[in-house]
Amino acid sequence: MIYIIIALIVILAILIVANIRIVPQSQAYVIERLGGYHSTWNVGLHVKMPFIDRMANKMSLKEKVFDFPPQPVITKDNVTMMIDTVVYFQITDPKLYTYGVEKPINALENLSATTLRNIIGELELDESLTSRDVINTKMRSILDEATDPWGIKVNRVEVKNIEPPQAIREAMEKQMKAERERREQILIAEGHKQSAILEAEGKKQAMILEAEAQKEAAIQKAKGEAEAIKEVQEAKAAGLKMLKDAGMDDKVLKLRSLEAFEAASNGQATKIIIPSDIQNMAGLVTAISEVAKK
Repeated sequence: MIYIIIALIVILAILIVANIRIVPQSQAYVIERLGGYHSTWNVGLHVKMPFIDRMANKMSLKEKVFDFPPQPVITKDNVTMMIDTVVYFQITDPKLYTYGVEKPINALENLSATTLRNIIGELELDESLTSRDVINTKMRSILDEATDPWGIKVNRVEVKNIEPPQAIREAMEKQMKAERERREQILIAEGHKQSAILEAEGKKQAMILEAEAQKEAAIQKAKGEAEAIKEVQEAKAAGLKMLKDAGMDDKVLKLRSLEAFEAASNGQATKIIIPSDIQNMAGLVTAISEVAKK
């Protein structure tokens, strides 16, 4: 009898120990009792009833990253591409995650594929290649709303790779090469244009400087000639003023004129024309005789 009691105590202890669970950080256990949901165990020590309670699901509450395989999608302009996405999600409700949908990861993968096809189907090829941020934002919003009944929170969605068909890639490479060549030609033409403009500007400045130099030279020459004329006139005026200051009158001037005729008579001239005013001078005969004596 004692052995039976000891055996029962040992079995009971084993059952109690076997049904004690310590839930670690960032994990959760879903417990069913008699086939129905009973409770969710979070961090700490928990004991379940033997043969009555069972652990229906054990899950991590950390953020998960799933890289789904490439999916064929068709753009608005009927181009088929292969696109693969990366989904970052987190379990927020263990009960909904356990009972909300069968195989939640497969459901999330299929939902992301169909959502991606719908979004890309509204975009043309060029838009789909340059609008990754738009695609990511739309997918995250749609997936997050659709997975709420599953106890899943979609934090971020990233389009990893977009692979157009080989013919499209070759055409894009040719287009890029042509664009690079066009830009190169434009840069070369711009360089030639700038060079021609600078050369013309240089010639223009040289011509302007030369014209200004000629103008300055002409001005200086004219100023010099004007100064020379002015000095000559000033000298003549000074001479006349000196004569006037010395008392030189018309008689003296006429006498000087006779002296000039005297000098002329010693030359080779055969005729001498005497002005009438000199002829009327008083004592003209005397003056002529004096000239003859000389």
